[in-house]
Amino acid sequence: MKTIRLRRHSVTFQPESARVIIRPFIPGKAQILADILARALALSEAEAEAQLQTILAEFASRHFDIESLLLAHYEKVRPQFTLQSPLSRVRQLLIGALFSGEYALESAALFNPSIVLHPDQNGTPAGGMRFIMSLRATGEGHISSIEFRTGVIAPDGTIAVDPASRFVTAPEVVPNPTYRKRSFLTKLNEMGFGGSHAAAVMEPLAENFTLLQLDESMARVRRDTKPVTRDLRRALETFRWLADSNYELNFSSKLAMSERIIFPVSPNESNGIEDARFVRFTDDDGSVLYCATYTAYNGRAILPQFIETQDFLHFRVLTLNGSAVQNKGMALFPRRIGGRYAMLSRQDDENLLLMFSDSLHHWSNPQVILRPAEMWESVKIGNCGSPIETEAGWLVITHGVGPMRKYCIGAALLDLDDPTKVIGRLRAPLLSPEGNEREGYVPNVVYSCGSMLHGRDLILPFAMSDKASAIATVSLDDLLAALQPAA
Repeated sequence: MKTIRLRRHSVTFQPESARVIIRPFIPGKAQILADILARALALSEAEAEAQLQTILAEFASRHFDIESLLLAHYEKVRPQFTLQSPLSRVRQLLIGALFSGEYALESAALFNPSIVLHPDQNGTPAGGMRFIMSLRATGEGHISSIEFRTGVIAPDGTIAVDPASRFVTAPEVVPNPTYRKRSFLTKLNEMGFGGSHAAAVMEPLAENFTLLQLDESMARVRRDTKPVTRDLRRALETFRWLADSNYELNFSSKLAMSERIIFPVSPNESNGIEDARFVRFTDDDGSVLYCATYTAYNGRAILPQFIETQDFLHFRVLTLNGSAVQNKGMALFPRRIGGRYAMLSRQDDENLLLMFSDSLHHWSNPQVILRPAEMWESVKIGNCGSPIETEAGWLVITHGVGPMRKYCIGAALLDLDDPTKVIGRLRAPLLSPEGNEREGYVPNVVYSCGSMLHGRDLILPFAMSDKASAIATVSLDDLLAALQPAA
């Protein structure tokens, strides 16, 4: 096989325990909650003020606008008690602090990166490129979230990453998001809840409806249906679960990219948002949408989900529909092919599959295009992000799992017009774990969630054993020349 020029850059992304957010810390037992409140209410106003000032002196410098966060957590427990008179702001802040705790987002790992062209290229030198990198940050309890970094690739290929801010801020969750009726009904039918209860709730709603309108329709059905059966209660709970799984997020434009964090919001991702594969999707009319597939995990089951954004400030998070929405590793092609969307996937946890759809949000009928062929990928194969368009074909960066659960990165080439046709693949790994890349939470693993081209170079960010991340540059010409004809 022709030698492929591969350069490992000195740029690394190491987990930093000092990057923290404030999360609710509310006990599950009502009596414990009541006891904590009683102790806070027993303080005099002067004592409460002194305690609050001590807390703010210790924690305020670690967060943007800490008081707003503490007040929000106070409001979460406010329905649990009755007061004769309103509490002072000082007392509310103190109670909010009692039901809050810091969470170190990336204390355990910062890994599985993907990289895309930054939507703002102003000020980038000719021949250079500004990028956004997404990373999977993992902290206590192995809860994963999505973080971002930015940087510039210079005309000569040198990579410089912007310093990460000390601060991290969660977005506003839009309180009254909108839904598409057709997609909502499709998902209910797939879940087995598309019967009469769904019809009663959904029929009065417009094609685009809000969460408030859905809640009002569900309340009407509950009120008008006698008796309220177990099946109805279960159906209404499912409708609300589905609504909560489709949400919108807003970040302030004042926040640097590294200060934005997408932390689990919905019940189906309560234990993590894993392995986001971002891609810059260009539609036939020239419009650009940044999309990502990711794996939602609730501690028991996984579910592929979808993210859409145009500016990395406003995000829509959506459930996907269709019989093929299962397992991990869905990766969207960066444009339509023959008027249809295309997606790589691995429904069988062994082979690389491909499917087409007329909708970004509905996926069925996958077909196998690649099976394990070499010993280094003999356990299973999958993609390392969305395909990259080249003049020779669709370049797919793959991963293969072999003996001793060692993960290596490979590559394959698909036909531009008919990507079900494999026209080349590497027989040996493109990148294997070496030296300290082998050591981490999951040893002997290199893995990526998305690459991009800079001129005639492939920019390949990769994770090192589920601990940290790095970047390699690969000669595209060498790689295309080395992709042997498929057997």
